[in-house]
Amino acid sequence: MESYRIKRKTAMPLASAIRAYLREAHMTTGLNTRLVFAAWDEVSGAGPFTIRRFFRGGKLYITFNSSAVRSQYMKQKELLLLRLNERLGRDELFEREDCNASWVEDIILK
Repeated sequence: MESYRIKRKTAMPLASAIRAYLREAHMTTGLNTRLVFAAWDEVSGAGPFTIRRFFRGGKLYITFNSSAVRSQYMKQKELLLLRLNERLGRDELFEREDCNASWVEDIILK
């Protein structure tokens, strides 16, 4: 049975290898978008009230199923934006330098 060994020169941590693969396969934009949506659900707790999510150009568009819920979240918009970006910053798979989908700059609530 053959033994496969990686030379120390070419060895890299698994997290770095995954990041490099995602960049080469042009999958970072889609992954970043999914991470933004997951961070929204986690930070806001509004997953059950959210009908649609859309993220482009640093703007996160959220459509709620209730105007009362929307008005409550409008009051907390700046805090949600801060927490959302903090949460994304802690995620190892979030690609910070993706020109199509990176940090959330604004939240548009509908």
